[in-house]
Amino acid sequence: MLETTLAAIGPLDGTAMAAARDLQGRLTKPAGSLGALEDLSVRLAGLAGTCPPPLPEPAAVAIFAGDHGVHAQGVTPWPQEVTAQMIGNFLAGGAVVNAFARQAGASVTVVDVGVATPLPFTPDPAPAAGAAGAVVPRLVEANVRRGTRDMTVTAALTRDEARTAVETGIRIAGELLDAGAGVLLTGDMGIANTTPSAALVAVFTGVDPAEATGRGTGVDDDTYQRKIGMVRAALDRHRPDPADPLGVLAAVGGLEHAALAGLILGSAARRVPVLLDGVIAASAALVAAALAPDAVGAMVAGHRSAEPGATVALRHLGLDPLVDLGLRLGEGTGALLALPVVTGAVRVLHEVATFDAAGVSEK
Repeated sequence: MLETTLAAIGPLDGTAMAAARDLQGRLTKPAGSLGALEDLSVRLAGLAGTCPPPLPEPAAVAIFAGDHGVHAQGVTPWPQEVTAQMIGNFLAGGAVVNAFARQAGASVTVVDVGVATPLPFTPDPAPAAGAAGAVVPRLVEANVRRGTRDMTVTAALTRDEARTAVETGIRIAGELLDAGAGVLLTGDMGIANTTPSAALVAVFTGVDPAEATGRGTGVDDDTYQRKIGMVRAALDRHRPDPADPLGVLAAVGGLEHAALAGLILGSAARRVPVLLDGVIAASAALVAAALAPDAVGAMVAGHRSAEPGATVALRHLGLDPLVDLGLRLGEGTGALLALPVVTGAVRVLHEVATFDAAGVSEK
């Protein structure tokens, strides 16, 4: 599945992009007056291979959940059980991501790809028809293992486990797109998951662990320094090679990171945009880009996370975030808030009149 998906990912369509640039120049507005929205609309036309591109709707959020062995090193004060507890909150519709998804008319799919605690919930076999607007969030049971190993002691995953998680993300992308989704949004849940995120960012961008590591849920100074130390220790132990993305995931990644990378790859292979959330998604996007550089063409950076590693990762990918609100929650919340911006960028190409059609004089 992975090789087939990678083979299907190609560059943006230059002809469609040129048509979108030309259309932007003929619309009833000063040229360039919509700033980054114009560039985004051109890129989405190139992704779809047509101008105007399809409206990015309906929207589907995929929240991948997993736990982390490095939690044992005291990198966060939150107990590991919170991961499973928050899944219950997602399924009950009581989390921030649920509120934002209802506002956006987006579906929420929660995927247990590596939660340590067995979940007392019944999984759903398939997405609802239309892939969006579902009243009840959906749970998918796809647990590869009950949390990763401690990356400071041994490799977090085997290579086969990392690959299985990536292919889980590809499969979820396919299911959501087959059910009608027009845009996918990344979500995540996993206590301690900003620590492997920092390790991934440091490996793929080459920055020092201190530059890639943030305070996550808001840890104190002592915990923050311990967190940096754990990232540094893991990288010193494994010396992961960025030219071997699966090897990097196995050494220092999380199961949700691997699955998010797969979701991104699956969306790129189908030439559908994927809206990135925060630092977990950004670090997973680095993995996806290392596996398939052209996958960056499908990525839209929803927001600039308060986690410094997110900015480092987006800069490396050449992506500019659409909004900057100081968010650091995860779950897919920042991506959902940016969704109307993406839709607006495309809607302009569909609905705004040209100077000729409107009978408006140009300068």
